Amino acid sequence: MEDFLHNMDWVLPLRSDWATPIANGFTWLGYTPFFLMFLPLGYWLWDRAMFTRLAVLIAITAVVNGWLKDFWQDARPDPRYWIDNRVEGSPGRPSGHAQVAVAMWLWLAYEMRRRWAWVAAILIAAGVSLSRIYVGVHDVDDILTGTAFGLASIVLFIWLLGPSFDFWRRLPVLVHMAVIVALVPLLWMVWPPEGEAGSSFYGHTSVLFLLFGWVAGQTLDYRLVPMRGPRPAIWQMAVMAVGGIVVLFALRWAVETGGTAAGLPPVVILFLGAAILGFYMTGLAPMGFRALRLMK
Repeated sequence: MEDFLHNMDWVLPLRSDWATPIANGFTWLGYTPFFLMFLPLGYWLWDRAMFTRLAVLIAITAVVNGWLKDFWQDARPDPRYWIDNRVEGSPGRPSGHAQVAVAMWLWLAYEMRRRWAWVAAILIAAGVSLSRIYVGVHDVDDILTGTAFGLASIVLFIWLLGPSFDFWRRLPVLVHMAVIVALVPLLWMVWPPEGEAGSSFYGHTSVLFLLFGWVAGQTLDYRLVPMRGPRPAIWQMAVMAVGGIVVLFALRWAVETGGTAAGLPPVVILFLGAAILGFYMTGLAPMGFRALRLMK
């Protein structure tokens, strides 16, 4: 059993010229650029409420994953197996790709209540998870642990959305935002001590600042447009998708470049940038789209 969970020699014969690009494609679905595109696109073009819930779930899952990684400080497979070098310095168990993919895609299927959505969600989550073994940066143990915690995140989130927490949803949005910010020092106090691989505290808690900006922007968006009009035409959706994402990454670059030029500490740039991007996704971008008559 120990050999099955941790041995990686069996992976090497599976690699081929046609399979590697597929694995790299699935593994990209677990990195930051994908989430920075997928979440706002879903908010702009699909369902504001659904993708706000998804953003909250991803934030919870990411923070839990970071805490567990730093708690276990489990070494990744030997670097000689790696064909993805973006993980250097990060512990292995549990796989963040597997944990977030399982939580995210299965939650969307749960929300949609469609058989095809469940099939697609399972295939994508499996593809993302297995790709991490293929590219050599996680063993079976990491993937199984991440999958288990991803499923647990869904169960926890269903409970949080239940009647037991109706009181929370009735609180003013400023209270919600204050709690999100207050979570950062609280998490700092309970975060595992820094190990040989360092600490992922700042990287994983930056998602809370993205959520802070998201909630602020969403509040503005709902105040300006409580109910959205008809779905835009295909060409309008295409312009919003391409233009909105181009501006988002330009804004990200501007914050990082400007913050560095101003001499701000990296952690300030990280947190500030995340909050600005979150506010842009749900507040500024929809305002711009309506000003350009791309949506109502």
